[in-house]
Amino acid sequence: MPDAFDYVIVGGGSAGAVIASRLSEDPACRVALIEAGGRPPEHELIPVACASLQLDPQTDWMYTADPGKAGRGLHGNRMPVPRGKMLGGSSGINYMAYVRGHPGDFDAWAQRGASGWSYAEVLPYFQKIEDFHPSNEITSDQDAHGHGGPVSVGVRSPVIPASRGFVQASENAGIPRGDYNGRDRGGPTGVVSLMQTNTRKGKRASTYRAYLEGAPEQRPNLTIVTGALVTRVLLQGEGETLAAVGVEYRDQTGKTRTPHAACEVILSAGAVGSPHILMLSGIGPRRELEAADVVCRHEMPHVGKHLKDHIQCAMFFPAPGVGLPMSEVRISLGPDALRGSDGLLPVDPVDDDKLTPEQAGLKAEASRRVEEWHETGSSLIASSLYDAVAFTSTGLGDHHSHDAQIAFIPCGYNEDLFSARLNIDTSRYFEDAAATLAPDNENIIVLANPVLPHSEGEIVLQSADPTVPPSIHMNYFADPHDLKVMVAVMRRALDIVEHWPGPVKPGPLAIPPFLARKHGYVPGQPPSDALLENMALHFSTTVYHLSCTCRIGDVVDARLRVLGVKNLRVADASVMPEIVSGNTNAASIMIGEKAAEIVARDRGVRLARFVG
Repeated sequence: MPDAFDYVIVGGGSAGAVIASRLSEDPACRVALIEAGGRPPEHELIPVACASLQLDPQTDWMYTADPGKAGRGLHGNRMPVPRGKMLGGSSGINYMAYVRGHPGDFDAWAQRGASGWSYAEVLPYFQKIEDFHPSNEITSDQDAHGHGGPVSVGVRSPVIPASRGFVQASENAGIPRGDYNGRDRGGPTGVVSLMQTNTRKGKRASTYRAYLEGAPEQRPNLTIVTGALVTRVLLQGEGETLAAVGVEYRDQTGKTRTPHAACEVILSAGAVGSPHILMLSGIGPRRELEAADVVCRHEMPHVGKHLKDHIQCAMFFPAPGVGLPMSEVRISLGPDALRGSDGLLPVDPVDDDKLTPEQAGLKAEASRRVEEWHETGSSLIASSLYDAVAFTSTGLGDHHSHDAQIAFIPCGYNEDLFSARLNIDTSRYFEDAAATLAPDNENIIVLANPVLPHSEGEIVLQSADPTVPPSIHMNYFADPHDLKVMVAVMRRALDIVEHWPGPVKPGPLAIPPFLARKHGYVPGQPPSDALLENMALHFSTTVYHLSCTCRIGDVVDARLRVLGVKNLRVADASVMPEIVSGNTNAASIMIGEKAAEIVARDRGVRLARFVG
């Protein structure tokens, strides 16, 4: 590859893929996109298969973290931190919830000094992103949405009846229906809706699929390098003359390469990767750099600090007649998903000529379902099963936005997801995990998720060796306020389930047996605050929303330029001045769109369309 470009972008994920695509719209602009992973595998397109992309070194960085006061019921007291390692990044590994955040989130950014990032100023970028598909299943604020953009946004098909039930239950409990991505997400009562997802015809619309795949990645002025581990930013000068001139990376053969940037280096490696690369480059807290044998080129004490993440507690309910059995999802994945030791279909398709009539009928139905998904996008596998959501306020503070998100999963998932992916010790969470999570059982999960945490964690450099991951300290519940809000959100979730419509309702909340004994819990009675606190401290898990580790005002300015270093920007979730009150991927894509336009205006790059 040539070693001279105008822009070198590190990380082809939720923001980086957007920036590379937009800047390369100008044929005179030479752009290099450097990505540690590769192109996404084909099963990345299957929404319901998202969990299978975790713990795969080809698609996941597979970080783990110290959870602070949480994680007491997790194996080894470690919190999994999946991060996408492929083109599309975490937009290719996440659960595809398309949530912008509350308008008050962005106005609060502007009020704390992030000039240009108010809601009115970021709305055009959200609209530029979207190809919104309205549905009679949801209320939509049409004028707030975009049409014809690269990312398809809509509601899954078919809608699972239990998800409609959750929406009705929330409305019965006083949370009105509405468009949570609209201009007014509602007052303290909040809003409930089926989930808007970034999918197109039932298939994942990651930033790779939306911004790079096809014609954009074939542009002669865009060089995409995969399998490349960036080891540092190349810096020249000292003091006021310090400037980024390129990056150093190791390719798949282990050879070191150094593409140079005539204009800028843009880090879009995420809330873990971007501060890690800055610190490897000698930009960060001096003591931590020197402790890891990295020469400090530019002291910046806030690099890697102020880490924010959302944490959620899964509230599990047996729900015969309401929940979706996982066996139905498995059938919808097609015949190959039925081949295993349980004997539903032979392991080797060669043996299909010996099928019993029951097996032949099962294979035919599985084939029909997966073919329907390929042809129409309508299927049980057309979303991650993260299917509906309510936003509301607990009344405990943070009045600029909603502090509570309550999400709904119409099934009970399975042992693999609970134990392997979430790292939950199911022997403690359930009386009999195998029986409770049996494929034909009908269960539901309601996720209690405070979305305006006060606690802050940090990313800490451990070694000058770039292959050694940084230490991630989540520091969940360090601020007592967060646990109070969690209990309030859990109680709101219980209230919603109490208002379930119709004659068939979910059963009682599944209380981990050891906690039931400890707190003297009587089935059918409301759990105490102490019990709910203990449940949250043991079994809360990340919502995969790491952010704020290179935040505007401390590490970068409002135009995303690294303070004190010329020709270097950061553009991803790490620059958020404060975490948004909802899933973070849509806001990360917006940051990519706005960053591309900021760079283009500063440098005279001709984008196809400016919106700001």
